[in-house]
Amino acid sequence: MRAVLLKEFGPPDRLVLAEVPNPRPAPGEVVIRVAVVGIQFMETQLRSGTMRGALGDAPLPVVLGKEIAGEVVAAGAGVDPTLVGSRVLATTAGTGGYAELAPAPVESLIPVPSGLDLRDAVALYRYGATAQGLVDAGRVTAGDRVLVQAAAGAVGTILVQLLKRTGAHVIGAARGEHKLALVKELGADQVVDYATADWTGHVRQVARGAVEVVYDHVGGQLGRESFALLATGSGRQIVYGFSSGQPLDVKPMELFGRGLTLTGFSAGLIWNRPAYARDLVTEILELAVAGEIKAVVGQSFPLEQAAEAHAAVESRGTVGKTLLIP
Repeated sequence: MRAVLLKEFGPPDRLVLAEVPNPRPAPGEVVIRVAVVGIQFMETQLRSGTMRGALGDAPLPVVLGKEIAGEVVAAGAGVDPTLVGSRVLATTAGTGGYAELAPAPVESLIPVPSGLDLRDAVALYRYGATAQGLVDAGRVTAGDRVLVQAAAGAVGTILVQLLKRTGAHVIGAARGEHKLALVKELGADQVVDYATADWTGHVRQVARGAVEVVYDHVGGQLGRESFALLATGSGRQIVYGFSSGQPLDVKPMELFGRGLTLTGFSAGLIWNRPAYARDLVTEILELAVAGEIKAVVGQSFPLEQAAEAHAAVESRGTVGKTLLIP
């Protein structure tokens, strides 16, 4: 079969298409004929070597790829053989997804409802669960004024839609007219370009003051500027990443003095609780089938263009989910 190998850490061109042996399912595993692979930003960091520790003891060369969708074609010992032929979402054991065939633990499988395209299912899969978990963590209620950073990203596009379902007043922050137009189309009440000089002043204008909630995926200076927008006594900032390369820097006395809440959120909090994760994903997929939210697939690349896909994700010019198609 064809797979994308990472033979050494470095820039995107270190990802090379190669022929490798077909995988066989171990006990408790299935093998999936991969139709779609979702690229995660973390995988670009794994490839570059900045997060090589996340590979654990896996030696190079390695096949990256964690979130996949496709058809079960083989079942290992102890696995219900009737799963063969099922359309499923799955999470690999951490590697192996950038390939035509991939093994995955049977407990990770989530059925894809009929009528839902596999590409849409992957776009909503792990990041949809993250977005729903973020809504819960923010304790968002109707009428809350909520600022969403990176609103045109893979999580942000889903988060905006879910927040609107709560009755919140959503302000989507992104960079550039194309991204802002998409966020507005997804239901944001207002959009703000945080590349402009006085973007926080614009937020205050459209929010008619401060905001109750900030979803911070950027960190660094933008995170600090967002923190200054929080309403005294009720404001809460949920930090779930630092795509700027710098984490948010807030001192305890800043929280104490203004009566604010700062919450750290990791997707691991969801996926370490498999039953909870399954419930969140199932809920998201059902909302999509019902037409209440939609997946945003910004760009798709064939398997042999995995390097180009990584370069696109790293450029920060992408919107929604970036996919590989074997």
